[in-house]
Amino acid sequence: MSKSFKDIFSELNLSTLSIPSIRLTDIIDILLVAVVIYVIMVWIKETRAWSLFKGVAVIFVISILSYQLNFYTISWIIEKTVSVGILALIVLFQPEFRKGLEQIGKGNIVTNIFNNEEEGKISSRTVEEIITAAVKMAKVRTGALILIEQNVPLGDLEETGVAVDGIVSSQLLINIFENKTPLHDGAVIIRNNRVAAATCILPLTQTEIGLDLGTRHRAAVGASEVSDAYVIVVSEETGAVSIASEGKLMRNVSPDVIRNLLTRNPRKKSKKLNLWKVRRKKYVKENK
Repeated sequence: MSKSFKDIFSELNLSTLSIPSIRLTDIIDILLVAVVIYVIMVWIKETRAWSLFKGVAVIFVISILSYQLNFYTISWIIEKTVSVGILALIVLFQPEFRKGLEQIGKGNIVTNIFNNEEEGKISSRTVEEIITAAVKMAKVRTGALILIEQNVPLGDLEETGVAVDGIVSSQLLINIFENKTPLHDGAVIIRNNRVAAATCILPLTQTEIGLDLGTRHRAAVGASEVSDAYVIVVSEETGAVSIASEGKLMRNVSPDVIRNLLTRNPRKKSKKLNLWKVRRKKYVKENK
């Protein structure tokens, strides 16, 4: 027969239970831990490490489920690769670890906490200014490399350049990329309808994109491989305008193609992928 509620409460012996005392140092300790966790999360979201962090979180959840559901094979694989995985995490997050230590040394942690702005969608005015600048630079064969940030933050790439923080305009972009000016060499990063930085150094792609394409196009494809940014390239040799996304390069694009790509909602990933593929197939078909 099941026990009555009276018997259960009598066995608990509530008289011996007591509320633990909380000291002022305990409260300070908890607040410090909360601040540290918050700072780490903000720091991770400012770089490409956020995407890697989400991947690690998914693997962690899978490992917990495998142990709970007695998936012996998956559990054995995870158990054998834990030590190697820790070293792999250190290698993967090496640039982010270095950035974090630099921020601690510079004292920028508190500033980043209070300046964590929400990313906004690029406006139609900004799109038109970018297109106008690209068309004008193409006519005079001025080389240019413009990154339009989407969901994946480009903070680590931004730090390789010079901070600008100016409103996007065709005149500003043309002046930046004008030959022999201090900021013409490198890439421009656009975030939240503002030119965040110039002369940024981008990673080069290791895939073959064509022998007739130079470092600027390889950097555009490389940046699109490590982020979801749209990268507009103006060739200095031919004056052609190209755009890179998701590791693919679409060459000799028209202003309408750029406008359609940039004005879509960047957060609808699946539709973005399908529309990019459809436009790329249409472009290839028309240029055969």
